[in-house]
Amino acid sequence: MKRYQTYKPSGIEWLGKIPEHWEVKRVKDIAVGITGFAFNSSKYSDSGIKLVRGINVKESVLNWNDTSYWPSISPDLKRFLLKSNDVLIQMDGSKVGKNFCIVKNEDLPLILVQRVTRLRTIRTVNSKYLFYSIVSSRFYDWISIRKTDPMVPHITLKDIEEFVVLGATPSEQTAIVNYLDNKTAAIDLKIELLTAKVNKYKALRRSLINETVCRGLNPDATLKDSGIEWIGKIPEHWDVKRMKDIGFLFSGLSGKSGDDFNQDENENNRDFIPFTNIFNNDTINPNVMGKVVVFENEKQNKVKKDDLFFLMSSEDYDGLGKSSLLTVDLKETYLNSFCKGFRTTKKQVFPAFLNYQLQSDTFRKVMQIEGKGFTRLNLKSEKVTDFNVFIPNTIDEQQNIVDYLDEKTTQIDTILINIGEQINKLTQLRKTLINDVVTGQLKVTE
Repeated sequence: MKRYQTYKPSGIEWLGKIPEHWEVKRVKDIAVGITGFAFNSSKYSDSGIKLVRGINVKESVLNWNDTSYWPSISPDLKRFLLKSNDVLIQMDGSKVGKNFCIVKNEDLPLILVQRVTRLRTIRTVNSKYLFYSIVSSRFYDWISIRKTDPMVPHITLKDIEEFVVLGATPSEQTAIVNYLDNKTAAIDLKIELLTAKVNKYKALRRSLINETVCRGLNPDATLKDSGIEWIGKIPEHWDVKRMKDIGFLFSGLSGKSGDDFNQDENENNRDFIPFTNIFNNDTINPNVMGKVVVFENEKQNKVKKDDLFFLMSSEDYDGLGKSSLLTVDLKETYLNSFCKGFRTTKKQVFPAFLNYQLQSDTFRKVMQIEGKGFTRLNLKSEKVTDFNVFIPNTIDEQQNIVDYLDEKTTQIDTILINIGEQINKLTQLRKTLINDVVTGQLKVTE
C-alpha cells in the first residue's frame, strides 16, 4: 500500500503527522452521543423490547447470553430506541475501552440502558468509519488515560466525545470502510478457524477433568448414589462432604479502597494476589502480584501454600466462583477483597484434587446459579461453605488423580498456548492495519 503524497503536523503529539487535506476532529464534532435510560431492573420482563445493557456490549458484537426485556415503549423512552449503524460503547468494567460494537438491522428493535453510550453520526460521516476509528488502538490508549477507579474502571460520555477522529473525505471514508471490511474479514476467518480449534481442545480438557473428578481412574469401580441430585453416582469408597466440614473460608483485604492499590514505593507495601491472577490461572502465578499498603497494626489474613481462592464477585458468570490453588510458599502476601481464601483442616483432603473438582463444569454451574446482583454478580460465603464435594478416602488416590490430570492438561495447555500465539499475531496485525489506515499512515484507494 502507498502513503499519501503530503502530510502535515496534526498538532497532537501522540498522533503525529496526518494527510495534508485531513482535519482533526473530535467524536462530538461528527456524532451525537447519549447514554441510556436508568431502568428499574425489578420491572424487567420475559418479552418485549430487548434492553442493551453493559453486559451485552462485547468486543465488536452484541452478546445475548444474558438478555432482559422491557414490556413496552412509552413516549419518554423513544429517544433511547436504537437504529441500525449506531455505535455502542460500554462505560464500565475491566474491559472498558475494548467493549464496543455497531448495531445491525437484524438486532433491532433495541433500547439503550444506562452506562452504555450510543453514538449516531451526522449525515456526512460513515458510521462504520467512526466504528473503525474506535476499534483502533488509539481509542483504548485514550480511555486508559481517562478512565477512573482502578477497581471498577468507568468512563463518561465526555471522555468518549473528546476522542480524536480524523476527518477524511466522504469518498475516502467509504473506500477505507470497504477496504477494512474485506481485509479484517479475511483475518477474522483465520482467527475463527483457530478459535474453533481452541474451543475443541478446551472442551476436551473440561471433559477430561469432569470425568476424572467424578469417577476416578478406575472405570470398573463400583458406584453408589451420592444422595445429591446434581452429582448422581460416585465411586462407592468416596465420601460426600460439605466444604465447611473439611476447612474454612477467610477474607481478603478488608477496608481497602482503590487508592490503596498500586501504591508508589512505601515501606509498608506488601504483595497481594489480584483477582485477575485467580481468574486467569488454575494455579496462582507467583510472578503476577499487586502492591498494597498494610500497616503493622492491621489484622489482615496472609495466604499460605495449598490455600484455595475463590472469586466471590465478578462482572459475569465466567468468573464467578472461579477457583485457583496456591502451590508455592509466598512471603507475606495478602488476598484481594473481591476474593475468599479456603484453607483445608483435614489431612485426608488433598487441596490440588479439590481444586480440580471445583473447576469441573458440574461444580462451576452450581456456583454460577448462586450468583446474585445487577451491575456485579456476587457469591455469598455460606453458599460456598455449604457446597458439597466428594472425595476419595485415601490421599494416594487423590494424588494419583492429580498427577494424571496434571500430565494430560499440561499437554493440552501447551497446544492451546501455541494456537493462542497464532491468534495474538493475527489480532495484532488486524489492530495495526486498522490503526494505520484510519490515521492516514497508509493510503486506501477506491
